[in-house]
Order: sequence, then C-alpha cells, then structure tokens
Amino acid sequence: MITPPRQAVAPWWRRVLPHLLAVLFFLVLAAAYFSPILFDGKTLAQHDIVQFNGGAHEAAEFRERTGEEALWTNSMFSGMPTYLISTRFPGDLSQYLHKLFTLGLPAVVANLFLALVCGYALCVALGLPPLVSVVGAIALGFTSYNLIILAAGHNTKSLALAYAPLVLAGLLVAFRRNKWLGTALFALGLAMNIRSNHLQITYYLLLLVLVFGVVELVFAFRDKRLPDFLTRTALLAVAALLAVGVSFGRLYTTLEYSKYSIRGKSELKTPAPVAPGQTPAPAEDDAGSGLGKDYAFSYSYGIGETATLLIPNFYGGASQMKLSDNSESGKALAAAGVPPAQLSDVLAHMPTYWGDQPITSGPVYVGAVVFFLFVLGLMVADRRTRIWLLVGTLLSIVLAWGKNFETFNYLMFDYFPGYNKFRAVSMALTIAQLAMPVLAVLALARVLRGAPSAIAAAPASTHPSLSGITGKPVDTADTADLKKHVVRALAITAGLCVLAFLAGLVSDFAAPIDAQLQQQGFPLEALRADRAGLLRTDVFRSLFFVVVAGGLLWFFLQRKLSAGLTATLVGLLTLVDLWGVDKRYLNDGNFQQETIAEQFVASPADEQIRQDKDLSYRVLNVQNPFNEAQTSYFHKSIGGYHGAKLRRYQDLIERQISANNTAVLNMLNTRYVIVPGEQGQPQQVQRNPGALGNAWFVSEVQKVQNPDEEIKALTGLNTATTAVVDASKFPLSKTAYSAEGSTIALTDYTPNALTYRTNAAQDGLVVFSEIYYADGWKAFIDGKEVPYLRANYVLRALQVPAGNHTIEFKFEPSEYAIGNTVSLVSSVLLIAAMLVALFYALKHRPEPRSVTDTLLA
Repeated sequence: MITPPRQAVAPWWRRVLPHLLAVLFFLVLAAAYFSPILFDGKTLAQHDIVQFNGGAHEAAEFRERTGEEALWTNSMFSGMPTYLISTRFPGDLSQYLHKLFTLGLPAVVANLFLALVCGYALCVALGLPPLVSVVGAIALGFTSYNLIILAAGHNTKSLALAYAPLVLAGLLVAFRRNKWLGTALFALGLAMNIRSNHLQITYYLLLLVLVFGVVELVFAFRDKRLPDFLTRTALLAVAALLAVGVSFGRLYTTLEYSKYSIRGKSELKTPAPVAPGQTPAPAEDDAGSGLGKDYAFSYSYGIGETATLLIPNFYGGASQMKLSDNSESGKALAAAGVPPAQLSDVLAHMPTYWGDQPITSGPVYVGAVVFFLFVLGLMVADRRTRIWLLVGTLLSIVLAWGKNFETFNYLMFDYFPGYNKFRAVSMALTIAQLAMPVLAVLALARVLRGAPSAIAAAPASTHPSLSGITGKPVDTADTADLKKHVVRALAITAGLCVLAFLAGLVSDFAAPIDAQLQQQGFPLEALRADRAGLLRTDVFRSLFFVVVAGGLLWFFLQRKLSAGLTATLVGLLTLVDLWGVDKRYLNDGNFQQETIAEQFVASPADEQIRQDKDLSYRVLNVQNPFNEAQTSYFHKSIGGYHGAKLRRYQDLIERQISANNTAVLNMLNTRYVIVPGEQGQPQQVQRNPGALGNAWFVSEVQKVQNPDEEIKALTGLNTATTAVVDASKFPLSKTAYSAEGSTIALTDYTPNALTYRTNAAQDGLVVFSEIYYADGWKAFIDGKEVPYLRANYVLRALQVPAGNHTIEFKFEPSEYAIGNTVSLVSSVLLIAAMLVALFYALKHRPEPRSVTDTLLA
C-alpha cells in the first residue's frame, strides 16, 4: 500500500495574512462611510440616541459621581427601573471583548465594522476563500436596513445584527466542521449578540437557527446520523446556556421588569376611554400577557412592499424623502408661488412613501446583485443549505407581513412562545437580510469553483480555497449546467423587475396621508407622479445591476475572466449597489458638529426651574410629554421617552393624566409645568401651587376591591386628604386617621435611596409621591425593615407610628445581585472555553466530512 504524500501546509503568517488584509479593508470601508465622524469631528444626528441620553442622564451622572449603579431613576415617567435605560453589570466581562473587537472606534463606525468582520467570519466558516468572503461580508454589512437603523439611533439593534453572523458561523462550524471549535464560536457569538440588548433581533436570529436545526434533523434521520446530530445539538445547547449566563444579569432583571411593564399583562379589565379621533386601545382579551395585536402589528410590511428587497423605491422609500427642484412636485409648487428659499425646505421632506406602514425610515433592500445571486443559489447550492436559507427567507417575509397575513401571524402571536412580546413585526425581515446574502455568496463561490464537491470537502487548514481564487476556471462536466442556471436566474430576476415596472403602470400611488395633503391644497397629482418616477428609476437601476452581475458570471464561464477578477468585480458591483442606496438614508446631511452635551442646552424655562434647589420635585412639559426625554435631562419628569414604561403608569396616563386630572398631577409632586409661549415666544414656566410634595399624611382611606375600581376612584379624589387602597391586595384595619400636627420631610435623595424625617402626633398613614414597585424597593423605619403598600394606583404608602422617626426607602433588587454573580461566573467559563477550543483546534486536524456535508453541491 502506497501512502500518498502529505500536502504541504503554508506558513501560519501566509494563511493569516489574507484575513488581516480583509479586516483592514473593512476598517477602510467603515472609515470612508463615516468619515465626517473620524476626520471632521462631527457626530451622527440620531433621534433615539438623543432621547436615550436624556433619559439616562440621571443614572449616568450618579455613576460618574459615586461609581455605583443607579438601578432606579426619577427622570422619566415619575420613576422606573433603569434596567432597560442605563444599567451596567460589572460581572459581564464580554464588555471587554466588545472593546477589543471594535478597536476603540466610535459607536456607529464600530457597528458597521463589526457587521463586516462578523459577516466575513461567517463566510470563512462556510469554507469560502477570503476574496469571496469579502464579497459576502459586503452583502451582509451594507444591507440598507443596517444603515437606516443607525441613522434613526437604534444602535443596540444594529449591534445585535452585527454579531448575528458570528452566531451562524459557530452553528455551521459545529455541524459541518469541528464541533468543539464551532461550539465555542457559537457561545461567543450568541453571548455578544445577547449582550447587545435587543432581544427582538436575538429572537428572530434564533428562529433562523431553529429552522436550521429542523432541516438538519430531517437530513440526519434520512442519512442515519441521529447520534452525531444529537451530540452536536447538545453541545450547542450548553453553549447557548453559557451565552445566556454571560448576560444573565441583564436578562434576569429585564424578565422581572417585563411583568410590570407594558409588555406584561394589564390588570385592568375595562378599556381606556377614547379621545375623539384616536384608535381604541386593545381590550384585555386582545392584549393577553403581552402586547395587544393592534399595537404589535401596527408596523406590518405590505405584501407588495416585499418587492423592496429588489427594488428599493418600489413604495417610495422613506416617509420623508428629498426631491429635486426639477421634480414634478417641485415644478408644481413653484408654479403655485412657493418662494425658492422655502421650496428647498419643503422638497427636503416630501411624503413619497405610499405603503402600509404608518411611518418608515426606509426600505429593507438586500441589493439587486445579492437578489440575483440568491435566486442562482436556489439552483446551485446544496439541498440542505438552500432549503434552510429559503425557508428562513420565506418565514421572514411572512412574519413581516403581520396583519396583512392574519391567518398565519395571528396564530404565531397567540401560540408561539414569546412572540407576543415584540412589536414592529416588519423587523422580521432581518432574517431575510441574513439568509439571502449567505445563499448569494454560496452561489458565487459555486460558480467560481466549478466542480460541485471542491468546496468544503477538505480540512479548513489545508483547504485550497482558503488560499484564494486565482487563475482561469477549469472546464468541468457541469459548466454547461452552470451557464443554464446563470441564464435562468438572470431571466427570473430580470422578469421580476419587468413585473415591478408593469405594476407601476396600474398603481395609483395613493397614500393615507394624501387626504390630509389634499386639504392643505398640495398638488397631489405631481406628488404621485414623483412616486411613480421613483419606482421606474429604481426598476431600471436594479435591472442594470442584475444584468451586469449576470454578465460577469457568464463571461467567467466563457473563460473570458479569471475567477479572482470576477469575484473582485462582483464585490465591487455589490458595494456600489448597496452603498448608493444606503447614502439615500444616511449621508452627510445626517452629521452635525454639536456634541451630545450641546444637544441638551437648557432653555430659559429649564434654567428658571433649576433655581429651585429642593431635593426632589417633578416637571411636566405639556409639549408632547410622553414622547420626549429632553425634559428628563434637566429635571425629574412626569413624561419621558421609552418603549417599555410601567404598565400601571401607562394606565394612569391614558385614564387620568390625559384627562387633565390635576389632583393626580398634584400627588405626583408636579411643582412646575412648562407651557409653550404665545405667538412664537419662548416656553413659559408655571408653578403648580397644588403639588403635594414628597410625602404627606392623609386622614382617610377609600377601600376598593380591584384595579379597575382603584384607578376609577382617582377621578374626583382629593389626593391631599384621601388615599385609595386596593383592600384585596393590601388589607387595612383602619380607614380614618388624624393627620393634624404630623409632618414629614425628605432629607436625603439619591436614585436608589430616599430618607425622610417624620414627626407624627399619632399613628398615621403617609403617602409618598414615589412610584410603587414592590420588586426591589424596601422600606425601613429607624433601620428596621417594615412592609409598605400601594396607594392611588401607582404610589407608595406606609403606616407610620407616632413620634419622631427616620424612614428610608432603598432600592435593592435581588435580581441585580444574583444576575451579576451568574454573569461573572459565566463570563469566566466562556473565556476559558474559547481558549480551550482554540488550543484544541490548533492541536487537532479538523474532522473529516462526507460529501453530504458539503455546502455546495
């Protein structure tokens, strides 16, 4: 028996060099896109980040001053936990890994850089050569949605998406290559994804993982590989537990808080009153233990809107788009007498979107080149992989349709675990923006490689594809088939462009906002003509990229281009395609010179209020109070900006504060009200003489038996003398007290602790203008812990004995301490597992794989 000679292994530096060059290239791309930040000292104007900084200011200031975490803040909605605002968990060591991975880059630059690097890691895990992997990274990183959400300030969502490919890389390595290395990589990727703190993205990612698992199970059963499948699945389950453990502190506190937030079950049985012109809130039977269907499905992608995956402006782009002076709207407005200076401002924010969503910052566009290659991948990729990615893509699309496909999505909402906790179901298209580029790059590699079993058949360390694609293609038996597949994919994708063009010929381009515009005398016909023009222009644009991409592959198969040049040109074409659309939504106009501190400049009204040096009082800004956090930056606010406020406080807003119940504002210690000035004058400050202060003794208790009676009793209630208590939850023996001669005052304030000094003539009941939250707040009288109760639906109350006493409220949630400890242990285990897996991978050759394990067939 003759032993074949061992294949020479290239020096380590030669194997690593292409990957280092790829990372450097990604750094250049990210720096070029965000050059105003890196080279001009500008910041990205992100609405949600501004709001976040406003709401998190009290917690951040407390952290800087004391080095401790403010687990509670009074700066928003009269008080709420900071778990979903600004809480750090020292035990989570992945924060240091994140700093290492992002090279100290500014946040938005780091997010794009990470998306490219993790996309590249996924492609390398697929067994693809560096050059093709770069193309895949571009396709994954520059998908329009990634840049659109950065422009909006959804940084955590962007970060979770950036790490998502790393999770898939670990999954594929574990099943198709080295189970130990794959398990460690999966644990790392999932830990970093969960750490990004956008559970909806993680949820959708795990749906794609679940689809992969089902497909693998079917093929494992068919090929009699069930024991191996179960072993690898068990390893990944352990990795998932470890990843969850790293962020356990954040997850545990969030899980506990969700029961009390608007993502949990409402205690009220009767619907809130509806103001004229408003949509009724969902009934309890609709809301269940999660969000109401109307709320959850309010942002549903239109069925026809799915065409934006290929034609970005199929439905007009964003809710506000810039049109030129030569547009039909520009001409019509100029003819109507709009001055040139004003005309430019009007045309900068035109309502070009005419789809189903109430508002959108832009479409989900995966790229015309990517779409074409995805269709090609459905023909040439191996069956297991293409089934997984096709099912994932279709599931993504159907979920995004939301209320437009009730039959499926309402069943998901009612029965699939955890699905009713999330809103904006259009976000489900993030599954497609992961799946489609992966199948696309596999198709590209399949064409460039020629032979069906050439890729992924050899160990990673000796795989010829990892040294790059060079030279002319070799004639293979299936070259003719590849040519047919390229032509078919080209015909299908181009045909879809033609259908989109024909659809534009029969569309009316009418949008719900048009009725309002018509009342304002806006030239609707001109606007609709511009919407039609946007569609037609992008149809021809996408058709151009599709034809060029198909032509490149055809010339390669005709032996007119080398594989390396073809890959380079396809990558460049993909970059130009996606970059051009991305710049519509995140461009130089999105950057500004002002820093975060300069975004919060105290108005004269703010300065006037800040002259009051009392320890704690609240402010109501009547201008959009529950959708802005500017006030929260300077004051303890009645309002705020957050997607998961306390459910009881939301009830109070809907049923009492919105009804201008001044007694409720008084009990919340609303000392100042900011009102708009008349005729363009600055905001004015009004002092509320009825504010009840930080705490007060009451003389009467009104007992009720359920939450509906409790909140209804606040209507017409004299909150200065009477407290409403749900006796079914907090039984009280007394209903009458003497408050005469008794005093109480706040003597010390921090977000996590409040101290009061009381002088009571006799036993009494004190109501505190602090939000009741039983899970963490503890009450102490003279250092001894005592029970307290809820009063007036949202406030704390305490029975106080006669005499002089010190009362303390301390926020000490056990979930934070336990979660932080688990995070620390899990972080150490994760780092140890990574080091062991890396050592094992370097010392052992990768596991051999059969032909059925190849990614391309």
